[in-house]
Amino acid sequence: MHQIEPHFLWRHLYRASDDADSPFYNTEHSQFEFTNKIYNYAIHPQWDYFGSDTLLLKVLFVDYEKGYAILEMIGEWNDCINNDIATLKREIIDEMLECGIEKFILLGENVLNFHASDDSYYQEWWEDTPGGWVAFLHFRDHVMDEMEAAGIDSYVRLEEDDEATWNWKTKKPEHLFEAVEQQVGKMLS
Repeated sequence: MHQIEPHFLWRHLYRASDDADSPFYNTEHSQFEFTNKIYNYAIHPQWDYFGSDTLLLKVLFVDYEKGYAILEMIGEWNDCINNDIATLKREIIDEMLECGIEKFILLGENVLNFHASDDSYYQEWWEDTPGGWVAFLHFRDHVMDEMEAAGIDSYVRLEEDDEATWNWKTKKPEHLFEAVEQQVGKMLS
């Protein structure tokens, strides 16, 4: 897992460590020291720790004018034991909401497992974004199945088969946002 880096092709457009409104403002990352881990596995030092022992993230892009953020996740999403959604909501999402972010894209191809608890923090997140939405993209099928079984899909939009979002790494962040916003608009109408 130490070789899995967060997406870096947008670093010339946005860096959370340079954004005064970011929860990770002034965070310094080593290129060589592996300080973060999930269980006994070292994680690439570019991932950001936000309080969960099993889940890390990277804020890839934020557009304050359009009110959206793109976050990439890695690890095990464990609401049952660690209440990762509560930690994510309180430490990251609430700060972004205060800055006017109401549309969230979470990329989860590196989320290996999901363990559900109740859906109250997902409901709270949904209620806190009356003009926006939360979209989970590229989570593994078994993770999506677990999220749907827990009823989380009532509050977040889980990816449908949409070719416009498949090659997200080759897109500019605004093009990914536009594709997801169009997809979510169809789902909500």
